[in-house]
Amino acid sequence: MLDGKKIGFIGSGAIAEALISGIVQAGLIAPSQIIVSDISQSRLDYMQEKFNVHTTLKLEEVVKEVNILFLTVKPQVIHSVLDVISPFVSPAILVVSVVAGVTTKALQERMPAVPIIRAMPNTPVAVGEGMTVIALGEYANKENGELIVTIFAAVGKGIIMDESAMDAVTGLSGSGPGYVFVLIDALSDAGVAVGLSRQNALLMAAQTLFGAAKMVLETGEHPAKLRDMVTSPGGTTIAGVHVLEQRGVRAALMDAVKAAAQRSQDMGKKTNE
Repeated sequence: MLDGKKIGFIGSGAIAEALISGIVQAGLIAPSQIIVSDISQSRLDYMQEKFNVHTTLKLEEVVKEVNILFLTVKPQVIHSVLDVISPFVSPAILVVSVVAGVTTKALQERMPAVPIIRAMPNTPVAVGEGMTVIALGEYANKENGELIVTIFAAVGKGIIMDESAMDAVTGLSGSGPGYVFVLIDALSDAGVAVGLSRQNALLMAAQTLFGAAKMVLETGEHPAKLRDMVTSPGGTTIAGVHVLEQRGVRAALMDAVKAAAQRSQDMGKKTNE
């Protein structure tokens, strides 16, 4: 699927590094088929040394070399980046934007007729277990989408959704790791409170959430059914679940997702003005 293609990255931050690492480790393409640009020469030196990819300070050089172009920069610099690259981006290049909050419509205005895909990965891509949702722009087709899902599958899981869902995606999977880190921290504190060492409590909390999530993914069973399987009548688990329901943990998580999605919507309006 990626045979003979060259991939470029404008911006070499954490998301770009995770993607390049996943692509190389999965053997999707050779490092020699990847070119990276950044304003920091020291960062480029690091990327070249770590992955043996090509690097350049000149943004336009990346565009001229590649078939797939990833925009992995901060929202506040995307317009200045587009000022430089848009004259060189042709419809033969598939552009993938990981720029938070920037719509395909806003990018399309600067790159007419170019196939554009918007991607929303979350931070666990850094350890190969990310969740990425992509949305197709006006000129991107299903084949383009499947190609990019394949790339993001190297760092976790990827699905295609309508762009109108992106604020909801941000509220759930984009911000979701933050909620999980709070849960792990709280469970770890609880372990210490009942007599466990901090090290053991943290290990047990993190591995328990990881294992439970893996059960959901691999069995395909509804979480409620899996919960019932571990909840014995009059046992310890139901006692704990009862407290969670009393304290409104379920409702709090639902409200957190809704609040984050609303915040994403509000920020998106400002970014795309």
